[in-house]
Amino acid sequence: MIKTDILIIGAGPTGLFTVFEAGLLKLKCHLIDALPQPGGQCSEIYPKKPIYDIPAFPEILAGDLVSNLLEQIKPFEPSFTLGERAETLEKLEDGTFIVTTNKETKHHAPVVVIAGGLGSFEPRKPLIPNIANFEDAGVAYMIKDPEIYRNKRVVIAGGGDSALDWAIFLTDVASEVSLVHRRKEFRGALDSVEKASELAKLGKVRLFTEAEVVGVEGNKVLEAVTIRHNDKAKGETVLDVDYFIPLFGLSPKLGPIGNWGLEIQRNAIKVNNAKDYQTNIPGVYAIGDVNTYEGKLKLILSGFHEAAVMCQFAYQRINPNKKYVMKYTTVGGVEGFDGSKKEAKKEVVQSIV
Repeated sequence: MIKTDILIIGAGPTGLFTVFEAGLLKLKCHLIDALPQPGGQCSEIYPKKPIYDIPAFPEILAGDLVSNLLEQIKPFEPSFTLGERAETLEKLEDGTFIVTTNKETKHHAPVVVIAGGLGSFEPRKPLIPNIANFEDAGVAYMIKDPEIYRNKRVVIAGGGDSALDWAIFLTDVASEVSLVHRRKEFRGALDSVEKASELAKLGKVRLFTEAEVVGVEGNKVLEAVTIRHNDKAKGETVLDVDYFIPLFGLSPKLGPIGNWGLEIQRNAIKVNNAKDYQTNIPGVYAIGDVNTYEGKLKLILSGFHEAAVMCQFAYQRINPNKKYVMKYTTVGGVEGFDGSKKEAKKEVVQSIV
């Protein structure tokens, strides 16, 4: 039985930052994640993709953001159960919880925080009969390491931000980049659409609109794709390729968490955002993209804010008879559980009732 103060379901950016905010309150955290490493989508799906809306970072790669968060929480010595999915939630008579994973690992805590992003993901695959034959042999549904495509011929399918952004990025990596979209208009950010159009004019991207990939061919590894044009007069185009990457998005699922008796709305967990981000089960909180409320913004920044607020109320739940005196980190510094401390220069405190 693993015991902790706060049990966090999900080790993405919001879950990791929760460790920091809880650590400032001297609360120990343990994190469960089905992925084999911390970082959530940022590590698993797009570690090399730049993020532009993290305060103080005009641009930061998703993987670097995770590395920074792990460094930030190191003084608070979080522990992890990785590669296991939170399966069941049991509330005990004393109000604490036991969460058991699919591998029967049991965790005991007075507070459970669900920070599972959008849940577990499955790629939306194109309806090409033999595409499974080339998965991991030229067909991929996400880009983890762009260097794999160095000097290779790549076809990307899709009309959203991910397809546009990667098509633009890979023009400096791949020897040939083709972008295929079944409609004439793209649904991505205007700036990305304009960049892709300009690259197409310069001959750096082969743009196929009002068309879709309908066939993949090769001998054990992918060698060619067939593109069918909506205009029957254009017929079909066969391209010799090394990689085909259909980026049609991911289908999110709450998984077993959806069976915990939580109030669910449109595949997200309803919370009390007017106060503490608690769910309909007292002691269970939901923060980050996994929750929903009026005016919700699915941003990493929002998850960070929700984590900070939630931890204050979690502290009160765990220590109902204690009054916490908050010290700004610029004033009180950051002290880890091992006694190490980054000193601040001033001593001013603010009380919170």
